[in-house]
Amino acid sequence: MNDAIRNRYDFVLFFDVENGNPNGDPDAGNMPRIDPETGHGILTDVCIKRKVRNFVELTESGKEGYNIYVREKAILIKLHERAYKALNLEPAKAKANDVEKARRWMCQNFYDVRAFGAVMSLGVNCGQVRGPAQFTFSKSIDPVVPREVTITRMAVATEREAEAQKGENRTMGHKFIIPYALYRMHGFISAPLAERTDFSEADLELLWQALQNMFEHDRSASRGEMNSRRLFVFRHDHRLGNASAHALFERVTVERAGIAGAPARAFSDYNILVNKENLPDGVTLTERL
Repeated sequence: MNDAIRNRYDFVLFFDVENGNPNGDPDAGNMPRIDPETGHGILTDVCIKRKVRNFVELTESGKEGYNIYVREKAILIKLHERAYKALNLEPAKAKANDVEKARRWMCQNFYDVRAFGAVMSLGVNCGQVRGPAQFTFSKSIDPVVPREVTITRMAVATEREAEAQKGENRTMGHKFIIPYALYRMHGFISAPLAERTDFSEADLELLWQALQNMFEHDRSASRGEMNSRRLFVFRHDHRLGNASAHALFERVTVERAGIAGAPARAFSDYNILVNKENLPDGVTLTERL
Protein backbone atom coordinates (compact mmCIF):
# COMPACT_ATOMS: atom_id res chain seq x y z
CA MET A 1 0.00 0.00 0.00
CA ASN A 2 1.04 3.61 -0.48
CA ASP A 3 2.07 5.94 2.31
CA ALA A 4 -0.75 7.41 4.39
CA ILE A 5 -2.00 10.92 3.69
CA ARG A 6 -0.19 13.69 5.54
CA ASN A 7 -2.85 16.42 5.48
CA ARG A 8 -6.15 17.02 7.21
CA TYR A 9 -9.22 17.65 5.06
CA ASP A 10 -12.67 19.07 5.77
CA PHE A 11 -15.33 19.15 3.07
CA VAL A 12 -18.87 20.20 2.23
CA LEU A 13 -21.01 18.12 -0.15
CA PHE A 14 -24.30 19.26 -1.67
CA PHE A 15 -26.62 16.75 -3.33
CA ASP A 16 -30.30 16.78 -4.23
CA VAL A 17 -33.29 14.53 -4.80
CA GLU A 18 -36.27 15.00 -7.10
CA ASN A 19 -39.45 12.93 -6.68
CA GLY A 20 -37.75 10.29 -4.60
CA ASN A 21 -37.14 8.91 -1.13
CA PRO A 22 -33.43 9.41 -0.44
CA ASN A 23 -33.30 7.57 2.91
CA GLY A 24 -36.39 5.82 4.23
CA ASP A 25 -36.95 5.38 7.96
CA PRO A 26 -37.89 1.75 8.79
CA ASP A 27 -39.41 2.93 12.08
CA ALA A 28 -41.85 5.18 10.18
CA GLY A 29 -43.10 2.90 7.41
CA ASN A 30 -40.12 3.85 5.21
CA MET A 31 -41.15 7.50 5.12
CA PRO A 32 -38.27 9.88 4.31
CA ARG A 33 -36.32 10.76 7.43
CA ILE A 34 -37.29 14.14 8.87
CA ASP A 35 -36.32 16.21 11.89
CA PRO A 36 -39.71 16.40 13.63
CA GLU A 37 -38.92 19.73 15.27
CA THR A 38 -37.85 21.65 12.15
CA GLY A 39 -39.29 19.66 9.25
CA HIS A 40 -35.88 19.45 7.56
CA GLY A 41 -35.06 16.24 5.73
CA ILE A 42 -32.12 14.20 7.01
CA LEU A 43 -29.95 11.37 5.71
CA THR A 44 -27.78 9.24 7.95
CA ASP A 45 -24.03 9.06 7.56
CA VAL A 46 -24.43 5.30 7.11
CA CYS A 47 -26.60 5.89 4.03
CA ILE A 48 -23.84 7.84 2.26
CA LYS A 49 -21.13 5.42 3.38
CA ARG A 50 -23.17 2.59 1.84
CA LYS A 51 -23.16 4.39 -1.50
CA VAL A 52 -19.41 5.00 -1.28
CA ARG A 53 -18.87 1.31 -0.55
CA ASN A 54 -21.04 0.33 -3.51
CA PHE A 55 -19.10 2.66 -5.82
CA VAL A 56 -15.75 1.26 -4.70
CA GLU A 57 -16.98 -2.31 -5.09
CA LEU A 58 -18.24 -1.49 -8.58
CA THR A 59 -15.15 0.32 -9.84
CA GLU A 60 -12.31 -1.47 -7.99
CA SER A 61 -13.61 -5.04 -8.05
CA GLY A 62 -10.75 -7.55 -8.07
CA LYS A 63 -8.05 -5.03 -7.17
CA GLU A 64 -5.82 -5.98 -4.27
CA GLY A 65 -6.59 -3.94 -1.16
CA TYR A 66 -10.02 -2.74 -2.31
CA ASN A 67 -12.35 -5.39 -0.99
CA ILE A 68 -15.42 -4.23 0.94
CA TYR A 69 -15.96 -5.47 4.48
CA VAL A 70 -19.56 -4.32 5.12
CA ARG A 71 -21.49 -5.65 2.15
CA GLU A 72 -24.86 -7.28 1.59
CA LYS A 73 -25.14 -10.75 3.17
CA ALA A 74 -21.48 -10.76 4.18
CA ILE A 75 -20.67 -13.07 7.11
CA LEU A 76 -18.17 -10.89 8.92
CA ILE A 77 -16.64 -13.61 11.07
CA LYS A 78 -15.67 -15.47 7.88
CA LEU A 79 -13.69 -12.41 6.81
CA HIS A 80 -11.96 -12.36 10.19
CA GLU A 81 -11.04 -15.99 9.69
CA ARG A 82 -9.49 -15.10 6.33
CA ALA A 83 -7.13 -12.71 8.11
CA TYR A 84 -5.94 -15.35 10.56
CA LYS A 85 -5.56 -17.94 7.82
CA ALA A 86 -3.52 -15.54 5.67
CA LEU A 87 -1.25 -14.82 8.64
CA ASN A 88 -0.97 -18.48 9.71
CA LEU A 89 -2.43 -17.69 13.11
CA GLU A 90 -4.90 -19.60 15.26
CA PRO A 91 -7.88 -17.52 16.49
CA ALA A 92 -8.33 -19.64 19.60
CA LYS A 93 -4.74 -18.95 20.69
CA ALA A 94 -4.60 -15.31 19.59
CA LYS A 95 -2.58 -12.95 21.77
CA ALA A 96 -2.59 -9.16 21.68
CA ASN A 97 0.15 -9.09 19.07
CA ASP A 98 -1.78 -11.53 16.88
CA VAL A 99 -4.91 -9.37 17.08
CA GLU A 100 -2.86 -6.36 16.02
CA LYS A 101 -1.48 -8.27 13.03
CA ALA A 102 -5.02 -9.27 12.05
CA ARG A 103 -6.18 -5.67 12.42
CA ARG A 104 -3.42 -4.48 10.08
CA TRP A 105 -4.30 -7.20 7.56
CA MET A 106 -7.94 -6.11 7.54
CA CYS A 107 -6.91 -2.49 6.97
CA GLN A 108 -4.64 -3.49 4.11
CA ASN A 109 -7.27 -5.59 2.35
CA PHE A 110 -10.57 -3.78 2.94
CA TYR A 111 -11.06 -0.23 1.69
CA ASP A 112 -13.98 0.59 3.98
CA VAL A 113 -12.09 -0.60 7.07
CA ARG A 114 -9.18 1.62 6.04
CA ALA A 115 -11.47 4.59 5.40
CA PHE A 116 -14.37 4.35 7.87
CA GLY A 117 -13.10 1.94 10.52
CA ALA A 118 -14.89 -1.09 11.95
CA VAL A 119 -15.54 -3.02 15.15
CA MET A 120 -14.08 -6.46 14.43
CA SER A 121 -13.72 -7.82 17.96
CA LEU A 122 -16.75 -10.13 17.92
CA GLY A 123 -16.20 -13.82 17.30
CA VAL A 124 -12.75 -14.13 15.74
CA ASN A 125 -11.00 -11.05 17.14
CA CYS A 126 -9.48 -8.65 14.61
CA GLY A 127 -9.61 -5.66 16.94
CA GLN A 128 -11.20 -2.28 16.36
CA VAL A 129 -10.36 0.43 13.86
CA ARG A 130 -11.27 4.10 14.11
CA GLY A 131 -11.46 5.32 10.53
CA PRO A 132 -10.02 8.63 9.32
CA ALA A 133 -13.00 9.53 7.07
CA GLN A 134 -16.20 10.50 8.88
CA PHE A 135 -19.44 12.11 7.67
CA THR A 136 -22.18 14.04 9.45
CA PHE A 137 -25.89 13.47 8.93
CA SER A 138 -27.01 15.35 5.82
CA LYS A 139 -29.72 17.98 6.27
CA SER A 140 -31.96 19.62 3.70
CA ILE A 141 -31.56 23.36 3.18
CA ASP A 142 -35.30 23.95 3.54
CA PRO A 143 -38.04 21.99 5.34
CA VAL A 144 -39.52 19.20 3.22
CA VAL A 145 -43.08 17.98 2.79
CA PRO A 146 -43.12 14.27 1.85
CA ARG A 147 -46.00 13.06 -0.29
CA GLU A 148 -47.61 9.64 -0.19
CA VAL A 149 -48.26 8.49 -3.75
CA THR A 150 -50.72 5.67 -4.43
CA ILE A 151 -49.58 3.09 -6.97
CA THR A 152 -51.24 0.06 -8.57
CA ARG A 153 -50.01 -3.35 -9.66
CA MET A 154 -51.91 -4.81 -12.61
CA ALA A 155 -50.46 -8.32 -12.24
CA VAL A 156 -51.05 -10.69 -9.33
CA ALA A 157 -48.71 -13.15 -7.68
CA THR A 158 -51.00 -16.14 -7.18
CA GLU A 159 -54.26 -17.65 -8.48
CA ARG A 160 -55.79 -17.15 -5.04
CA GLU A 161 -55.04 -13.44 -5.23
CA ALA A 162 -56.60 -13.26 -8.70
CA GLU A 163 -59.76 -14.98 -7.48
CA ALA A 164 -60.02 -12.63 -4.52
CA GLN A 165 -59.94 -9.66 -6.87
CA LYS A 166 -62.61 -11.20 -9.14
CA GLY A 167 -60.79 -10.49 -12.35
CA GLU A 168 -59.79 -6.97 -11.38
CA ASN A 169 -56.05 -7.59 -11.42
CA ARG A 170 -55.17 -4.50 -9.48
CA THR A 171 -53.33 -4.26 -6.17
CA MET A 172 -53.14 -0.90 -4.43
CA GLY A 173 -49.93 0.25 -2.81
CA HIS A 174 -48.12 3.42 -1.89
CA LYS A 175 -44.70 5.03 -1.87
CA PHE A 176 -43.30 8.17 -0.30
CA ILE A 177 -41.51 10.89 -2.25
CA ILE A 178 -39.99 14.28 -1.62
CA PRO A 179 -40.81 16.55 -4.60
CA TYR A 180 -37.43 18.28 -4.31
CA ALA A 181 -34.76 18.88 -1.68
CA LEU A 182 -31.16 20.07 -1.64
CA TYR A 183 -29.08 18.44 1.11
CA ARG A 184 -25.84 19.52 2.75
CA MET A 185 -23.30 17.15 4.35
CA HIS A 186 -20.04 17.86 6.14
CA GLY A 187 -17.08 15.50 6.20
CA PHE A 188 -13.74 15.20 7.97
CA ILE A 189 -10.54 13.30 7.16
CA SER A 190 -7.90 12.94 9.86
CA ALA A 191 -4.25 12.49 8.95
CA PRO A 192 -3.25 10.98 12.34
CA LEU A 193 -6.00 8.36 12.05
CA ALA A 194 -5.05 7.75 8.41
CA GLU A 195 -1.55 6.86 9.59
CA ARG A 196 -3.03 4.06 11.71
CA THR A 197 -4.91 2.49 8.79
CA ASP A 198 -2.56 3.41 5.89
CA PHE A 199 -5.32 5.43 4.21
CA SER A 200 -3.37 6.70 1.20
CA GLU A 201 -3.55 9.49 -1.37
CA ALA A 202 -4.95 6.94 -3.84
CA ASP A 203 -7.63 6.03 -1.29
CA LEU A 204 -8.44 9.69 -0.82
CA GLU A 205 -8.80 10.30 -4.55
CA LEU A 206 -11.11 7.31 -4.78
CA LEU A 207 -13.24 8.78 -1.99
CA TRP A 208 -13.60 12.08 -3.89
CA GLN A 209 -14.59 10.17 -7.04
CA ALA A 210 -17.14 8.17 -5.06
CA LEU A 211 -18.75 11.27 -3.54
CA GLN A 212 -19.00 12.85 -6.98
CA ASN A 213 -20.37 9.80 -8.80
CA MET A 214 -22.07 7.55 -6.22
CA PHE A 215 -25.60 8.45 -7.30
CA GLU A 216 -24.86 7.70 -10.96
CA HIS A 217 -24.78 3.99 -10.11
CA ASP A 218 -27.47 3.99 -7.42
CA ARG A 219 -30.58 4.62 -9.52
CA SER A 220 -33.87 3.08 -8.47
CA ALA A 221 -37.58 3.80 -8.74
CA SER A 222 -37.78 4.65 -5.05
CA ARG A 223 -34.99 7.22 -5.04
CA GLY A 224 -36.14 9.21 -8.06
CA GLU A 225 -33.34 11.35 -9.43
CA MET A 226 -30.43 12.07 -7.11
CA ASN A 227 -27.27 13.96 -8.03
CA SER A 228 -24.12 15.23 -6.37
CA ARG A 229 -24.07 18.96 -7.08
CA ARG A 230 -21.10 20.67 -5.41
CA LEU A 231 -18.12 19.44 -3.42
CA PHE A 232 -15.86 21.91 -1.61
CA VAL A 233 -12.64 20.55 -0.09
CA PHE A 234 -10.53 22.43 2.47
CA ARG A 235 -6.97 21.08 2.63
CA HIS A 236 -4.77 21.83 5.65
CA ASP A 237 -1.00 21.96 5.34
CA HIS A 238 -0.58 20.69 8.90
CA ARG A 239 -1.52 17.11 9.72
CA LEU A 240 -3.55 18.35 12.70
CA GLY A 241 -5.13 21.21 10.80
CA ASN A 242 -4.60 24.96 10.44
CA ALA A 243 -8.13 26.13 11.31
CA SER A 244 -11.31 24.85 12.94
CA ALA A 245 -13.70 22.96 10.70
CA HIS A 246 -16.76 25.00 11.67
CA ALA A 247 -15.05 28.27 10.69
CA LEU A 248 -14.30 26.85 7.24
CA PHE A 249 -17.82 25.44 6.81
CA GLU A 250 -19.29 28.87 7.62
CA ARG A 251 -17.63 30.20 4.47
CA VAL A 252 -20.03 28.10 2.38
CA THR A 253 -23.57 29.49 2.44
CA VAL A 254 -26.79 28.94 0.48
CA GLU A 255 -29.34 31.51 -0.72
CA ARG A 256 -32.69 31.02 -2.36
CA ALA A 257 -33.08 32.10 -5.97
CA GLY A 258 -36.11 32.29 -8.22
CA ILE A 259 -39.58 33.35 -7.12
CA ALA A 260 -39.72 34.50 -3.50
CA GLY A 261 -41.84 32.25 -1.31
CA ALA A 262 -42.27 29.53 -3.94
CA PRO A 263 -41.22 25.98 -2.97
CA ALA A 264 -37.90 24.83 -4.40
CA ARG A 265 -38.27 22.39 -7.28
CA ALA A 266 -34.81 22.45 -8.90
CA PHE A 267 -31.14 23.04 -8.10
CA SER A 268 -31.43 26.36 -9.94
CA ASP A 269 -33.69 27.57 -7.13
CA TYR A 270 -30.57 27.94 -4.96
CA ASN A 271 -27.34 29.92 -5.12
CA ILE A 272 -24.33 28.42 -3.34
CA LEU A 273 -21.89 31.12 -2.24
CA VAL A 274 -18.29 30.59 -1.13
CA ASN A 275 -16.12 33.13 0.66
CA LYS A 276 -12.63 32.48 -0.69
CA GLU A 277 -11.11 35.70 0.69
CA ASN A 278 -8.48 35.63 3.42
CA LEU A 279 -8.44 31.91 3.98
CA PRO A 280 -6.49 30.91 7.13
CA ASP A 281 -2.78 30.39 6.58
CA GLY A 282 -2.07 26.85 5.47
CA VAL A 283 -5.60 26.19 4.17
CA THR A 284 -6.46 25.85 0.48
CA LEU A 285 -9.91 25.43 -1.04
CA THR A 286 -10.64 23.20 -4.04
CA GLU A 287 -14.00 22.82 -5.80
CA ARG A 288 -14.30 19.23 -6.98
CA LEU A 289 -17.76 19.77 -8.51
